[in-house]
Amino acid sequence: MDFDLPGDDHPDRRSVRSWLEEHPQPTGRQLAEAGYVAPHWPAPWGVDADPIRQLVIDDELKRAGVHRPMNPIGIGWAGPTILHAGTQEHKDRYLMPLLAGEEIWCQLFSEPQAGSDLANLGTRAVRDGDEYVVNGQKIWTSLAQFSTYGILIARTDPDQPKHQGVSYFICPMDAPGIEVRPIIEMTGGHTFNEVFLTDVRIPAENLVGEENRGWSLAKVTLGNERVSLSSGGALWGHGPNAADLLDLVRDRGRVADPLLRQRLARLYIESELLRLIRLRTVTAAIKGRPPGPEASIRKVMADEHGQHIMEVAKDLAGTAGLRDDVGPFGGGADLWAHGFLFAPALTVGGGTGMVQRNIIGERVLGLPHDVDLEQGLSWAEARR
Repeated sequence: MDFDLPGDDHPDRRSVRSWLEEHPQPTGRQLAEAGYVAPHWPAPWGVDADPIRQLVIDDELKRAGVHRPMNPIGIGWAGPTILHAGTQEHKDRYLMPLLAGEEIWCQLFSEPQAGSDLANLGTRAVRDGDEYVVNGQKIWTSLAQFSTYGILIARTDPDQPKHQGVSYFICPMDAPGIEVRPIIEMTGGHTFNEVFLTDVRIPAENLVGEENRGWSLAKVTLGNERVSLSSGGALWGHGPNAADLLDLVRDRGRVADPLLRQRLARLYIESELLRLIRLRTVTAAIKGRPPGPEASIRKVMADEHGQHIMEVAKDLAGTAGLRDDVGPFGGGADLWAHGFLFAPALTVGGGTGMVQRNIIGERVLGLPHDVDLEQGLSWAEARR
């Protein structure tokens, strides 16, 4: 692995710093048009950055206190799939507003009877002239209440095997016939939603890729999902991380309890392992090698690491940890309390920990496939 980033005199650093001098408080649109939201994307949406240049841009934006627009599903999942298989009209219409955070996206994949077995979906899309008429139900749809568009998979040919006959659409979330119902979490809020689609008409031009060939595009989205959900903060890229908690401990003095000290040391070790796995993935990309199963390994570790962070934070708060307005050492209340209550979802969303372990077992350890008796395929194999 390569650990060192270019120094302060590197041209890429100077270029980003020069741009930041001209845009000290850049808007989402300015960042998107500069190619700094997704630097690895091709121009004009990115700057065709190789992994090292991308890390340099990330480093400089962080140093300047500049935050990219918040649109995790749009930027992390929908955008790469549209780049991969969308028409030029799709790219011109959707990518820049998506990158700028002007249009929020959601993912309409999971269903009540098709969660881990996603290919068992029952939502139907029937062609009617220049439109598809969609009927069905989706669940665990994050951000649906705020979204302008959703990426939708629906069955367009029920007579084909279940991993075929599926198509991939861009769904306007304000279309007549769409109803969004909140799923209230124990945090008191709702990230997730149920979405009901009743005779929803989607223009045929919103089909991404070929009709009945959407399963391969769903796998592109899911592959990006595993990477996106295992980066940044402890809550799927958001919220505090281990370093934030350890900084709190240092600021408040030593922890005397030996078991708590062991748990804090474990958090540091886990965070370092995740950082090194990320560098391993970057190094593989630089050398032209596919990352292999690292995405699933990293997601399993990142999800459990996030839960460990929140558990330790709550224990550091002592008896005050039973309250929802007090964090570790009496500070950071709302963030830590919310994080503790939300953390159990980490090992479920984006592919459960058990599913990811199936992928690791098959691809790394060479264990027998987890057989789908109907298709003779493992779910993990189909998801790939």
